Amino acid sequence: MKRREILKSLTILPLAGALTTKTAEAEAVQKSDWTPKKVAIPSPYPSTSPLSACIRSGHLVFISGVGGWYADRRKEPGDIQVQIRSALEHMRNLLEKAGTNMGNVLKVHMSLAEPNKNIKALNEVYGEYFPDPKPVRSYTGCSLENMGREGILVQIDCIAYID
Repeated sequence: MKRREILKSLTILPLAGALTTKTAEAEAVQKSDWTPKKVAIPSPYPSTSPLSACIRSGHLVFISGVGGWYADRRKEPGDIQVQIRSALEHMRNLLEKAGTNMGNVLKVHMSLAEPNKNIKALNEVYGEYFPDPKPVRSYTGCSLENMGREGILVQIDCIAYID
């Protein structure tokens, strides 16, 4: 009986050791293959805000809130269609600098002033910027006073991937 137990343990032990070694080796390879890095993609516009406009980490790109109007870029705020075009053009430029494009956008979130008044006009322009399938989207509606700056009607951010 003891002999049988000894033989079983000799058979299992080398296998257990091999599996443990391979698992550790596989983990080491995985860690070296995937090392997400946090790289800031600079905006073409100077900013004093304490945030990054665009971050690339691995195969993902994160763009922070892009407003529809900045007084130093355009004299008048314009209507919602002017502002969404402006925000989406800036977003497109940041995505391209990061190595991707509007077709690779996965998720969009918007803060929209007076959504009952502005969403229909915004959607008329918004759809022109994204090929099918369109990214998922959500929005938060608020009053003009809660947009953070006078004159701004929309702020948009997104997550995209890089092929």
